[in-house]
Amino acid sequence: MIEPATPSAGLGVLHMFCRATPSFDRQAAVDAVHRAEATGDQVIAVAILGHKADVALMCLSDDLWRLRRLQTRVQGAGLDLVDSYMSLTEVSEYAQGIPEEMRDARLRPNLPPQGKPAWCFYPMSKSRVAGANWFSLPFAEREQLMHEHGTSGRAFAGRVLQVVTGSTGIDNYEWGVTLFAARPDDLKEVVYTMRFDRASAGYGVFGPFYAGMVASIEEVLSEVGPADEGER
Repeated sequence: MIEPATPSAGLGVLHMFCRATPSFDRQAAVDAVHRAEATGDQVIAVAILGHKADVALMCLSDDLWRLRRLQTRVQGAGLDLVDSYMSLTEVSEYAQGIPEEMRDARLRPNLPPQGKPAWCFYPMSKSRVAGANWFSLPFAEREQLMHEHGTSGRAFAGRVLQVVTGSTGIDNYEWGVTLFAARPDDLKEVVYTMRFDRASAGYGVFGPFYAGMVASIEEVLSEVGPADEGER
C-alpha cells in the first residue's frame, strides 16, 4: 500500500480543466467522480463557458494520491486535461485569531454552497517588482492592507462565497481563488470592487480566469461531447 500524502492541516485541492476527446466516455467519467466521492472526497463539476475547456472538476481530498487516481480515471474516460491548478486549503497568516468554526470552514469547506451556481476560478500572486514588492513590506502594513481587502469582500456575504487556497511552492502562482455566486454578475462585481483595494491595485498579479456553472456531474457532462441519440 502506498502511504497517504496528507497535509498536516486541511485538504489538497486540484482544479482540473478538461476537454472532451473523440474517445470521451460520459458514463466512465461519471463513475470516476462517484468513485472519488465514495471515499469521502468532494468533487465540484462545472460546465465551462468559452474555448479554454469544456468542464472543470474542483476536487478536494485529504490524500493527494486519491486526487492522482481521480485524474487518471478522468483522463482514461477521454477527458483531455488542458489546464490544471494544485493548491491546499489554508488559514491565512493574517487571520490566525479567527474563531475555531471559521478556521474549520476554511480548512475543510463543504462545497458547493447551495444557491450559488455561478462559478469562476483564477490564480493570483503578490507583486515582487521594484517599488511594489509585497514581501518587502512590514507584516503590520501587509496585515492592514489585507484587513481592508477582507472588509470589501465581506460586503458580498450571502451573494458570493470565496475559497482561497494556497499554492506557494506547489504551482505557478501563490494562491488559487474560487468564487461561487448567486448570479454571474455577482462574480464580475466582486472582482471589480476588490481590485480597487490597495492590496490588489498595488500588488495583485492575476492569472487566467475560468467561468461556468455548477451542477451535478451528470448534468455537466450531458452538455459535453456528442449529443446522445435522444437529444439530437
